Amino acid sequence: MRSDLPKVLHPLAGKPFLSHVIDRATELSAVSTFVVVGHGADQVKTAMAGSALHYVEQIEQLGTGHAVLQALPHLSDNSTVLILYGDVPLIGVEALRQLVTMVDDKSMGLLTVNLSEPFGYGRIVRNAHGQVQAIVEHKDADDAQLTISEVNTGVMAVRSQDLQRWLPQLSDSNAQNEFLLTDIIAMASSEGKAIVTAQPEHEYEVLGVNNRQQQATLERIYQGVTAQRLMEEGLTLLDPARFDCRGSLTVGTDCVVDVNCVFEGDVVLGDGVHIGPNCHIKDSTIASGAQIKSHSILESATVGEACAVGPFARLRPDTVLGKKAKIGNFVEIKKSAIGEDSKVSHLSYVGDAAVGNGVNIGAGTITCNYDGVNKFVTTIGDGVFVGSNTALVAPVALGANVTVAAGSVVTVDVERESLVVARSRQRNIPGWVSPTKKS
Repeated sequence: MRSDLPKVLHPLAGKPFLSHVIDRATELSAVSTFVVVGHGADQVKTAMAGSALHYVEQIEQLGTGHAVLQALPHLSDNSTVLILYGDVPLIGVEALRQLVTMVDDKSMGLLTVNLSEPFGYGRIVRNAHGQVQAIVEHKDADDAQLTISEVNTGVMAVRSQDLQRWLPQLSDSNAQNEFLLTDIIAMASSEGKAIVTAQPEHEYEVLGVNNRQQQATLERIYQGVTAQRLMEEGLTLLDPARFDCRGSLTVGTDCVVDVNCVFEGDVVLGDGVHIGPNCHIKDSTIASGAQIKSHSILESATVGEACAVGPFARLRPDTVLGKKAKIGNFVEIKKSAIGEDSKVSHLSYVGDAAVGNGVNIGAGTITCNYDGVNKFVTTIGDGVFVGSNTALVAPVALGANVTVAAGSVVTVDVERESLVVARSRQRNIPGWVSPTKKS
């Protein structure tokens, strides 16, 4: 990866490869999940903090069999052990569920896949009856074995007591000079155990990541699959190839998403929501009939029914818009509630504010909520009209139906139904001679 970051922490759809794999184990109701760590162990533990994981350190990286051997002392007796890989993030849960059910006293489960171009993969060697006998690594395979298209994915399910017996017998006498987990297949076969195989529904489920190119390929596969699923649920994507979901997206009926939109965290769209092009929406809920126009950014925001946001608007965390509110171009809202039918249409900043219903905030208005140390609240009552280029210096409250003259700097609370003019008186000086440039 040519990176200071451990490979398994590189992101796919906004979260580490390893997190995707852990999610599959969680979906299978794993009793215990062990992560074998080596290079970058502390970074891995920090990134995965909060997850119910047990860590086993592999001080020397001597192969896949050696890695599992490190976990051996921690495995419960008479348990089924599912072995997964932290750099195979798209592994599907259904194939794994099938694999686990194959394990008993007389058998183990092995996930294989047929590839049209199996170069580099270990080949599945079967006998005349079709029974798996061994896995031969590509470097160790002879010409006949290299023609085999069925390959090993590395994913297997096996009883813990069998691992206790087989893993200590592994040898590094191979082209890689490593202790290879694949060698236990031959051991199982020699004991008369059945190696029962399953295959994933899609080849991409078992693709690993070893470089940036493969990371980008899997990202597009993931996004493509997600786009297809959402369209099956009724979402209109104007171009599925230009869509990214890095979390969960829940959609109502007749929603439309234009090109180059990015969704992160948990996003919910009500019925009939329209998202314009080039929007970035994170951890937000958008109610039915709302329109998010192009180049808008929403983070931890709640948008009410039939609202209009943008273009080029930014809703920062804890923004709540009431029904039919309008947030226009180049407007930033932060930690504020905007009431029903209220408008902040142009070039304004509203932060730490409670804005009532039917309010009109003119262009260039700002709530001065920060004194350099503390934040303060601005309260604006129903029906207030704020003229352009106004500064509301918090803490300050405007009563219902107040009108604020353009260019005012309001520092004192205003009673309802008042006109506020808080600006210097205009002076016109006749005969003014403009300064000239000195020669």
